Amino acid sequence: MGVIKTKGIILAQNNMGDNDMMVTLLTPDLGKIGCAAKGARRPKSALMAGTQFLCFGEFIIYKGVSSYSINSCEPIEIFYNIRLDIDKLKYASQVAKIVKDVTDENQNTYRILQLTLNTMYMLSESDKDMDLILSVFKLRLLSIIGFRPVVDKCTNCGRKDELSYFSLKENGFKCSSCGKIDKGAISLSDSTVKSIKYIIWADAKKIFSFDLSDENKQELKILTKTYLNKCLEKEFE
Repeated sequence: MGVIKTKGIILAQNNMGDNDMMVTLLTPDLGKIGCAAKGARRPKSALMAGTQFLCFGEFIIYKGVSSYSINSCEPIEIFYNIRLDIDKLKYASQVAKIVKDVTDENQNTYRILQLTLNTMYMLSESDKDMDLILSVFKLRLLSIIGFRPVVDKCTNCGRKDELSYFSLKENGFKCSSCGKIDKGAISLSDSTVKSIKYIIWADAKKIFSFDLSDENKQELKILTKTYLNKCLEKEFE
């Protein structure tokens, strides 16, 4: 028990009673935690701004025997442009939902938080295709949480060239010969193959620094959606 100072982003919020709120906060060191924000819905509450959905801030939290409560919070970034655009908000909400589903308390979530913030920044401040942003987020997240696909060789024969299929059964690339006999494998263009490797291997701050043709964006979108649903055993709309 005691007072904890940490940074985090609000992944969800729910009203509680007449003036209180319960928020889901993703932190780098405590993982995903539920926090009570007492009086946060009062018009002049000092907690109101910092407990809004997607707000990234610095929080002073009190840890009780079995629960957390927010004593104070200082917003750092509220991703204002997302709040003004219904499409941006839709994509941001999906990102938050996925992160909420794959994280837990007492988990080191520094890299997940970093990816979430970078993704929200791209949605808020850039004009990059939002489906591409979401695809990059999904694949990088899966790589962080233990579902990194094999992309340097064929998962069947070990061949390192002509990697033109992605096997959902074997979680990685297959060469043109092996891919043709894998009925569940997805055929990919060379540009999409290169983008997948880039997303997995690039520096965290540079994962969005590329673009694709509309056709290749669609390929990547289908692959990342299917792979995410398969790995997490859940259908994400």
